[in-house]
Amino acid sequence: MDKYLYIKDLFEKNKHQENAIKMSQYMKNQFLFYGIVAPQRKNLYKEFLKQEKRTRTIDWLFLDLCFLDDHREFQYLVYDYLLALKKYLTYEDILTIQKYIQTKSWWDTVDIFSKIIGYIGLHDIRVGQLMIQWSTNPDMWLRRVAIIHQLGYKDKTSTDILKIIIINNLGSHDFFINKAIGWSLRNFSKTNPQWVKTFIEQYKKQMNKLSIKEGSHYII
Repeated sequence: MDKYLYIKDLFEKNKHQENAIKMSQYMKNQFLFYGIVAPQRKNLYKEFLKQEKRTRTIDWLFLDLCFLDDHREFQYLVYDYLLALKKYLTYEDILTIQKYIQTKSWWDTVDIFSKIIGYIGLHDIRVGQLMIQWSTNPDMWLRRVAIIHQLGYKDKTSTDILKIIIINNLGSHDFFINKAIGWSLRNFSKTNPQWVKTFIEQYKKQMNKLSIKEGSHYII
């Protein structure tokens, strides 16, 4: 059976209308849901992903079909699929992942795909320069990915890249950008609080109050 239809059948058989309404409302009614909560959803296709890992090949056609589906659970599946096969991802795959980031964009998918970009960045230094380019892109969601792609890097964080990307976005009035700036600083402050403190002191006149509040969370 076609892989996409196989997954769709699983979702259809396990849909929960009441949950679907609540989940859609949480996302401001932008997307349809089957109403399958995350633990159950991941369990439904757990064996499927195990089989896919054995192929050692990413089926981009399948993922494209999943992303075209109106139900949000399919977009979450794309991320879980890429996470399962992440060691087979290359820098060249970012162009396709970018398409996913810029399609049906909202914080839920954008933030999880930033983790995939971040993973590739740990293994390919070209990602850092690409993220600097994204940090000035007219698409706010690409800028958000650039700002948060190093979350979890800890002592592997490039402070030079982080600084450039944040500076490129200072003065923004967009909540998702200012929240991302604060989030990235707050996260890195767990590793290097002095660097974050110095950065905020140096640029606080240009920073949004939300970014300062979030970024200072662990250093006050």
